[in-house]
Amino acid sequence: MSRIAARFAELKQAGRGALIPFVEAWDPDQATSMALLRGMPEAGADLIEIGVPFTDPMADGPTIQAAGKRALKAGATLARTLAMVGEFRREDSATPVILMGYLNPILSYGERRFCRDAAEIGVDGLIIVDLPSEEAGLLAGDAEQNGLDIIRLVAPTTDDARLPKVLNGSSGFVYYVSITGITGTRSASSEALAAAIPRVRRVTDLPIAIGFGVRSPEQAADAVRTADAAVVASALIETLAASLDEAGRARPDTVARVLEQVSSLAEGVRRARR
Repeated sequence: MSRIAARFAELKQAGRGALIPFVEAWDPDQATSMALLRGMPEAGADLIEIGVPFTDPMADGPTIQAAGKRALKAGATLARTLAMVGEFRREDSATPVILMGYLNPILSYGERRFCRDAAEIGVDGLIIVDLPSEEAGLLAGDAEQNGLDIIRLVAPTTDDARLPKVLNGSSGFVYYVSITGITGTRSASSEALAAAIPRVRRVTDLPIAIGFGVRSPEQAADAVRTADAAVVASALIETLAASLDEAGRARPDTVARVLEQVSSLAEGVRRARR
């Protein structure tokens, strides 16, 4: 059983949902993002999503775009993102790690080499934002051979006829994009989610995570009452960005401020089903 499947099975048995916080690799520098990654499990992260910086992040809103720019300026690459995971795995062998990014860096790295290296270093799943299901064969074989979950994105605009096609061959969990548009710009209502998630459940037994608009402990709680996990990204990046000095460098309290927010979100998730 993969780390992702094992973690969701454990949480299901415990009767609670999952918190999946996001950290952009190398934002604003390697040491700060590494400290955040290391601190997230103790702060309450059940799984962790690591953003791979890219120059043309079409699905990301201004907050994560800015994070990516800071990271690239600091020297982020796909290889260095993988190295972060390897460093994390020397201390934590249990927390599932998912890379979220775009196809171009993987193609530049080499699909087969990337899947092999990612699995060997301790990555569990991949969310490739701009890889449509019709082109999934580019990675599917190598990912499966190396035990990597390919996590598919489902949007409110994904109709009933397309849902089975999108989810065919997916594993790990389903990422439900709760809004139409880019990340961090608005949030879906609990009523909209309550109507949408059962439609997805009819075509898959995989856990469902809700993202692209979860910002507060209350919204995270709503997400796990309806689905199985809440993904929080832009809200955490905003906290990080607000803590930086005038030159864009981390201050002494940057990591603590973000991890305190993770703890607050985790508490919301844990209270949700009591």
